[in-house]
Amino acid sequence: MRKLTLFIVSDSVGETADLVAKAAASQFRQGLETVLIKRFSHIEEESQLDEIVYLAKQQNAIIVYTLVKSAMCQKLKVQCQSKEIQCIDLLGPIIERIGMELGEKPLEEPGLVRQLDEDYFKKIEAIEFAVKYDDGRDPRGVMRADIVLVGISRTSKTPLSQYLAHKGYKVANIPLVPEVDPPEELYMIDPAKCFGLVISPEKLNSIRRERLITLGLKDDANYARVDRIEAEITHFNNVVSKIGCTVIDVTNRAVEETANVIFSEITSRNR
Repeated sequence: MRKLTLFIVSDSVGETADLVAKAAASQFRQGLETVLIKRFSHIEEESQLDEIVYLAKQQNAIIVYTLVKSAMCQKLKVQCQSKEIQCIDLLGPIIERIGMELGEKPLEEPGLVRQLDEDYFKKIEAIEFAVKYDDGRDPRGVMRADIVLVGISRTSKTPLSQYLAHKGYKVANIPLVPEVDPPEELYMIDPAKCFGLVISPEKLNSIRRERLITLGLKDDANYARVDRIEAEITHFNNVVSKIGCTVIDVTNRAVEETANVIFSEITSRNR
């Protein structure tokens, strides 16, 4: 039984070419058993191509490559032709056709698709984190969060948490109520990652009354009374003052606007 060797050459990890090669080999009886696949990852120097071509010649191997840099592709193609080595360019023709259709030149940066995948999974992890540690369900999340939001009820903590999570930040939010002591974790974290959300009593009164009506309740309950709201805001001010965190007035701000304030604050601190 004849044995076949495939060299997978990539300027990134090489997973794409590896999967394609295995998919192709699986179409033949005992293909995965008779086809030996060797992967050469992170190939970025022409001297590395020289060594790979030499080995391919010695082992009578076919080279399958996913190189995004046109100079490297051309170098490998010329070398394979001169050594009479079979080679297959998986990405080149597709990239060239897409570039022609879009009227753009490719970036020629290795590993971009993997980077996109990592960003995607990071976002999913952040969204799951925000759900798990929403509304103070588990104060242990405070210590693990990238951003911690504190505020009284109906100050957009949850929607803001989800918005920030879609940007890849792990967010925990803690509701502040005068009758309940805040979790000790709030006073243990770096104040720079904590943001207090405050709103005017008049605006909050209107929001809470609408909320009660939506629930089929009377709008004059203690939850929506101005004196109760003012007491909650006083408690909020005491807590955030003790934490030493940044306070953002969300009275006339959309969630996106509040998020931009947080992004700006984080960016300026990182500088």
